[in-house]
Amino acid sequence: MSPLEVTTPSLIALSAVLAAAAIWLIIWTVRLTKRPRNRPNPSTDLVDQARELKALGQIREAVFLVRGETGMSQRAASRFVNRL
Repeated sequence: MSPLEVTTPSLIALSAVLAAAAIWLIIWTVRLTKRPRNRPNPSTDLVDQARELKALGQIREAVFLVRGETGMSQRAASRFVNRL
């Protein structure tokens, strides 16, 4: 057997590694596009609306509004609303 010969098990293993790397890259790319990191600061209108919803006791709605407008995570939006 020559040193450059590729056996079937090694070819299968190499294919599995390449497929896993491709899947990981796709998932990573999708996550980055869904959660952009460099979003502008929330507008004063958004802050006023969220503050009003919080004052009315609608904290979940305020968090939902902040998440929809800014792309923040659930945790970050909850912290934001709680600090208002």
